Order: sequence, then C-alpha cells, then structure tokens
Amino acid sequence: MFSRSKNPAPLPPGPKGIPIVGNILDMPSEREWITFADWGAQYGGISSVTLMGQTMIIVNSTEVMEELDKKGSLYSDRPRLEMGGELVGYSKTLVLVPYGNRFRNYRRHVSKLIGSNNAMAQFMPMEELETHKFLKRVLADPNPDELSQHLRKTSGSIIMKLIYGIEVQEKRDPFVELIEHANDNFSLATKPGAFLVDVFPSLRYIPPGFPGGGFHALAAKWAKAFNDMVEVPYSYAKEMIANGTAPVSFVSTSLEDEAKLTPEEIFEIKHTAASVYGAGADTTVSDQYAFFLAMIRHPEVLKKAQAEIDSVVGNDRLPSFSDRENLPYVNAVVTEALRWNSVAPTGVPHRAMDDGVIAGYFIPKGSIIITNLWYMLNDPSIYPDPFKFDPERHISTSDKPAQRDPRTICFGFGRRICPGLHLAEASLWILIAMSLAVFDIKPAFDEEGKLIIPEHELTGGTISHPKPFKCSIKPRSEKAVSLISAELSR
Repeated sequence: MFSRSKNPAPLPPGPKGIPIVGNILDMPSEREWITFADWGAQYGGISSVTLMGQTMIIVNSTEVMEELDKKGSLYSDRPRLEMGGELVGYSKTLVLVPYGNRFRNYRRHVSKLIGSNNAMAQFMPMEELETHKFLKRVLADPNPDELSQHLRKTSGSIIMKLIYGIEVQEKRDPFVELIEHANDNFSLATKPGAFLVDVFPSLRYIPPGFPGGGFHALAAKWAKAFNDMVEVPYSYAKEMIANGTAPVSFVSTSLEDEAKLTPEEIFEIKHTAASVYGAGADTTVSDQYAFFLAMIRHPEVLKKAQAEIDSVVGNDRLPSFSDRENLPYVNAVVTEALRWNSVAPTGVPHRAMDDGVIAGYFIPKGSIIITNLWYMLNDPSIYPDPFKFDPERHISTSDKPAQRDPRTICFGFGRRICPGLHLAEASLWILIAMSLAVFDIKPAFDEEGKLIIPEHELTGGTISHPKPFKCSIKPRSEKAVSLISAELSR
C-alpha cells in the first residue's frame, strides 16, 4: 500500500528509546495498562514504541479503536507469539490463529452455535439450571474463599454441556480442572513482555540445557496441559457418541457426518470446541466475581436491584431469562459490571497486515497493536467518576442520555470481536439476577469487629481477575432458602 521510504505520515509519538534495543527498558513488567494510560496522557490517544526494530502501537482512545474497527480486514491478524502461540500451542485456537480461512471457519462454527440471542435461546434453560446449582453450592458452603471456585464450577459446567455434552461432577471435576490449568497458562504465556523469546524469536533454538533456554521446560509443561485441554474432553464426547449416550452438543452435532469430514475439518471442529471451552469459562468468571465485590462496595446498588426484582418477579420463584426485559436496573448492573471490571485490560494484540494510516499516523505493516481497554472503560471523559460502580450511567432518562455502552469496547474490535459475547452476557445476567434475588452480599468483619471493604485490584496476565477478597453471603430470608433448596427442574 505504502512505501516505507515515502511514509505518508509520521509514526505515532512515544517515549524515546535507546539505540538497537529501542524501548525494551520502558516496557512495564506488571500492570502494563497503567503505564500505557500514562503514555496516553503524555502522547495522546495513539502512541508507539519499538522493541528491537518491532513497532508496537498503543491505543488509548475509543475514537482510534473505532477507526481500526472500520478497517478491520487490515488489522485483524495476530502477531506470532513464540511462547504462548507456537511453543505452547495456542496459535491453533481461535484467540491466536492467524487471520485467514481457518480463522473464518472457526468463527463460522461459533457464530452458528452462540452467535446471536436467537441461537442462545436453546441454551437458556440449561443456563438457569446450572445457575440454580450455583445458589445451592453457595448456600451449602458460603465460605468467601470458595466463591471463586463455585463460579468456576458453574461456568465450566455450562461450557462443558454446551460444547461437549459432558455433565461435570459436583466435587472436583477433572474437566473443570483442565480449563483452570489451561487458562492460567494462557494468561501467563501471552502476557506482553513476559518472555524474551517473544521479542527475540531466534532464542527458541537455544537448547533447553543451555543458559537462556529455561523457558523450554515451562513451554513443554504448558503444551501438555494445552493438548490435554483439546484432546481429553473431545475424546470423552466421542466415546459418548459411539455408545449412543451423547446429548446434543456442539461436538455431537458437528460430527453427525464424521465419515464425510476431512482431517482439516475435524481439526477445526476440535479446536473450535477447545477455543470456546477455554476462553468462555475464564472471562465470564472474572466479571461474575467482580459483581460480588461491587455489591460489597456499593450496598445502595444491591438494595435498589433487589427492590426491582422483588417488584417484578416477587419472592415465590427465581428470576428467569423471561424477566430480562422487565428488569432495566438489573440489566444496567450487568452492563456496569462489564465496564467496571476489565477482564482483558490490554486485550489480545492485533497485527497490521499492511501499511496504513490511523488517526493521521503511519502504521507500518507488521506492527503489533495493543488496545488499552482498561483505560477506555475508565476514561473520565466518557464515564465520569469511573471507579464508582454506577448502573445509573447506563439508563437513559428524559433529562440525560445513557453513557457509552461499554460492550462496544470490552469485547474487542474488528473481525476479532469476541464471538462469545452473547454467551458471556447471558451467563453474567442470570447469575447476577438469581444471586440478587436470594442473597444478601455484605462486607466481612475482621478480628476486631470492623468491616472489611476490599479494594478493586486486578491480577496480572492477559485475562485478569479481581484479587481475592472477603465477603459475607447469606440468604435474604427463609423464603429464599426454600427457593434455593427446591428441586432442580430440567
């Protein structure tokens, strides 16, 4: 498109590097979204750095992201990540697969399964059932240290049923553990700047026993966990199909005419399954966990949402998806949860497939593009008082419009926008609605009897979670206990 010797525009501004290595010493080792936001304040909505000649573009502006979105075909590739992508194997899944036919086939599979609210409708009874099980788990064991595990169990159960038709065990389930290990590994393996082999790809040829080759052992360990995540549940689903016991699922439906499928088609089905299985379980849990933290910090929101549910649903049944359009404040709580807690603070990097110009700046072919979603979701010019959990910002009235819908930011941009966004929203909505209906969520007390109000702090990694916190979760009434304890309807 453009000749580098005749750049049509300058590179975006950024911190001045040093010869040869560029800005390697400027790159943050943790909480990179904070450093990137600082660069945005200094250099504007788009800035750049170089790492050993590799251009990296940092985007802190929704306007710039919208411009990237409009040119999605040019900016929808992924950079080659030697550690997480090639050595561990995540370049075979939807999140890191290069832009091309395989990528489009993956997305077609996901879109057919859960790509719209209409497609999701068939799974809503199952979502309600699994969320009711979550209420039972919390009632039986309200220990705040177990809350995250209860959420992971629920999210994992929904994904396993939807993708593989597998019913997970109530206690420690090997399939849910596969998800957790693989997701933890992905977040660490793809963290920007975490491994020198991503900056110096030739390092991958250093033998494992030589100085600087220690990453090989970790990559081999994570690669085995990745392979298990792909193969173990898929093989189990195939066994159920062979035995005639397989319920309807993505895998069972996709393999109805397996004899007619090519090896490449089977590969794509298997890795599409793993893509949804891996990505969907972890990201949803982060926002669900953050919801409980938000209720501790903002009891006025809890009370208002509960009052709306009591008025619309009553106390003789649990909320269901059929109530969704009649619960505007609860809907706003869900939307605010997506904004307030940044699941992927800097997203997953994109790669420019050709030279281009964005916001008046030159973007060279091969540039790595990082969007600072955390800042965009906390930009005070878009969301005043951004660190406050305020659902009212998403409700229009006669005297004020709703603030920008955060879903246009938090689910990414271009042809890499999250294909599971409808599943994520549905899972978040039903868990929030049911939990509000039956539980009071309050701060815990310390040893001196003082309330513990935890801060909202994020863990590091590509996928981020609120750091663990203490809380008190108790049924609102005896009627609530009865609703939770009622037999599960299938």
